Amino acid sequence: MKTIRYELHDGIATLTFDEPGSPVNTMCADWQRDLTTATGLVVRDKALIQGILLASAKSTFFAGADLKSTMRLTPADAPRVFAEIEQTKKNFRTLETLGVPVVSCINGAALGGGWEVALVGHHRVVVDNPKIQLGLPEITLGLIPGATGITKMTRLLGLMGAQPFILESKLFNPREALELGLVHQLVPANGDDVAASLRTAALLWITANPKAQHPWDAKDYKIPGGTPANPKIAGMLTVAPAMLKQKTRGLYPAPEAALAAMAEGAMVDYDTATRIESRYLAKLIVSPVARNMINTFFFNMNAIKSGQSRPKDVPRYRPKKVGILGAGMMGAGIAYTQASRGIDTVLEDVSLENAQRGKLYSARLTQTRVDQGRMNPQDQQSLLERIRPTAYPSDLQGCDLIIEAVFENRELKATVTHEAEPLLAEGGFFASNTSTLPISGLAQASINPAKFIGIHFFSPVDKMRLVEIIRGKETDDETVARAYDYVQALGKLPIVVNDSRGFYTSRTFGTFVMEGAAMLGEGIPAPVIENASMQAGMPVGPLAVLDETALSLSVHVLDQTRADFAAEGKAYTATPGELLVERMVKELNRAGRAAGAGFYDYPAGQKKTLWPELKPLFEKPGHAWELQDVKDRLLYRQAVETARCLAEGVLTSVHDGNIGSLFGIGFPAWTGGALQFIYGMGIDTFERRCAGLAARHGPGFELDEATLRVIRHHQPVY
Repeated sequence: MKTIRYELHDGIATLTFDEPGSPVNTMCADWQRDLTTATGLVVRDKALIQGILLASAKSTFFAGADLKSTMRLTPADAPRVFAEIEQTKKNFRTLETLGVPVVSCINGAALGGGWEVALVGHHRVVVDNPKIQLGLPEITLGLIPGATGITKMTRLLGLMGAQPFILESKLFNPREALELGLVHQLVPANGDDVAASLRTAALLWITANPKAQHPWDAKDYKIPGGTPANPKIAGMLTVAPAMLKQKTRGLYPAPEAALAAMAEGAMVDYDTATRIESRYLAKLIVSPVARNMINTFFFNMNAIKSGQSRPKDVPRYRPKKVGILGAGMMGAGIAYTQASRGIDTVLEDVSLENAQRGKLYSARLTQTRVDQGRMNPQDQQSLLERIRPTAYPSDLQGCDLIIEAVFENRELKATVTHEAEPLLAEGGFFASNTSTLPISGLAQASINPAKFIGIHFFSPVDKMRLVEIIRGKETDDETVARAYDYVQALGKLPIVVNDSRGFYTSRTFGTFVMEGAAMLGEGIPAPVIENASMQAGMPVGPLAVLDETALSLSVHVLDQTRADFAAEGKAYTATPGELLVERMVKELNRAGRAAGAGFYDYPAGQKKTLWPELKPLFEKPGHAWELQDVKDRLLYRQAVETARCLAEGVLTSVHDGNIGSLFGIGFPAWTGGALQFIYGMGIDTFERRCAGLAARHGPGFELDEATLRVIRHHQPVY
């Protein structure tokens, strides 16, 4: 066997998982074959065996499915996949029902298929380390736990109790698992030999429990809380699918399949329940949605976390003291995020009152957590003490990093750069939080453009995980690497892009909202545009987003763009969407939510509603439109712009584009991101649809040969 070591000593059979050439154990094809072999050896030696141990030779217990192999599956592979899943379960069942106690010695993380391997044990012993993660995250990858995870968790916790851990992929640490009854014993994490401690605990339990079995194999077993025949459970199951559909909008088949497997499995015997689970998984695992989500939420996310976009050969870095210029919403949010991660923060504004108001934002956020019992007052006090509000620039002296988060005005940004940059500590660097202005232009105000970079946070900073790092023309590798490390120190996801107007996220986000505005100008009803966006999977409609970000800000950016073009001796041609937004602000006095009036009305204390005047102003009763066209225009326009960013070198990797689109602009997760949206449907199919949209709706959908060449070159291969 390649991936499992089988040893039999003194009546104890030990199966040690140790996949060669891999830092973790996975359910690869070799492991599946080896498990069948190992199970056969256990059956052969049954008369000699008094107990079975499941252990790992890695630093973690088991990582789950072999996702690279999964990416190569097609719908035609479903029957084979079903047979393989069933064979693995047959092996699990053989070990569980052999008549001897089985103990899982969990020395580290056990996620997805790894947790399902752990659940084979009648008794589960785990190292008492709060950093160890256990659970079933499959839903986040477009899959379901299909190697007995749904069946066993439902039988351990009940239909209601298991839902957060299956449908919401809620993970848990060893102590939480102990409280839930999902593990049975903890061993200290600080012992000299953790493996020996796990084995000792397991052997003692085997001696004391020679006739062990799973709860559901006992004659008097009943599912906690009852089956779907219970009126309370039946009532819950009546409304659960509708509630789920409201969340998924029918775009994510995995949660619906998981709920069905839970409910159907609870009405039948254990073996039938696991077969139901296998059928649902075999169908899902070969689906386009699963492929898209695995590609991005596993492979692309790991690329970000492992620093594939970070310049190499630069030592790791963590700033001790960071200054923020501007205590408005963005500056205050950055201050809170830094302080919550132990970084001393100087929050500077034109007046002490403004700076203190910025610090108050952190006080309010932390007080909510204290009131909910999620933070103790001492930790709150320590966090707040790390934020020093000031009106004196001299207090920035010695900062390792200074970030300006002032209004989007080039002259103002130049002024604060001149004022603050000389106060940096030796070797420090300066960053702009601009969302649209080219970094290379802003760096002209710097005394050292090599140490000037864009660090674009998203609002609200405390909730948004993405941070866009923008490399200017003269920014050096060390500065990019340090910015990357700083963002990761905040617990956020950094993507690295090259400089251009709007960079990647703002530029692509702009195409989404302006396409929505353009459709309104064409005569398509506003409710159709907003609802089509939601049906396609965007979090909100483009008109609502424009209101939230302020129509007046869009007009300011338009004016700035015109001025920049004029300075270069060029004329800027505004898009139909930009012209409509400009009309909303300058002619109709509708500047957005902050002004109390935009595409929506905002009556005090009531739900917002679309402005009734949009209908007579813009709708054209004879204008023909198709719902699929509306949905496609909103998604395809963003995907085309992302492809152009890759072709132009604004984006340098597929993973930055996918993660940036999902976490920065809300591109639908079922697609796997704006570039995976293209790759998932096939480049040729995407090109044909774009050609049709371009013919009817303009050059925004055109793909030139150079762009097609680049996206073909970057297509991932598994």
